[in-house]
Amino acid sequence: MKTSPEGIKFITKHEGVVLKVYKDAVGYPTIGVGHLIKTGEKFTTITLQQAYDLLAKDLARFEAGILSQISVSLNQHQFDSLVSFAFNVGLGNLAKSTLKRRLNAGDYNVSNEFLKWNKAGGRVLKGLVNRRNAEKKLWETGSYK
Repeated sequence: MKTSPEGIKFITKHEGVVLKVYKDAVGYPTIGVGHLIKTGEKFTTITLQQAYDLLAKDLARFEAGILSQISVSLNQHQFDSLVSFAFNVGLGNLAKSTLKRRLNAGDYNVSNEFLKWNKAGGRVLKGLVNRRNAEKKLWETGSYK
């Protein structure tokens, strides 16, 4: 599976698009659509096209991670909500989450698990509360709005 165009818009809306290096909520250097700058990458500013190119590469990694970690069938909006979630919290956190454990056990009633992941740097952030609520709604209803 791949992230749908609606899923990409969903992620972009929640990440934002910033064409110069900035620090994310916990202080990691970031650019574009939530691209965490890796060791050896050198950025100051990028174009909008470069931001979307980075996003495409990042999404491919998260899509592969979801497909390797989740053993049950997913519909498109469930897949997109998991990609958004993992993009934001990381594949390692998805791997150790109750959301993953319950889902792989066949329990699709996991939408409230998204809501538990509302902190960065040990504090609840309104932006994360909003994003988790949107991911929960996407999981439950298929609505990208």
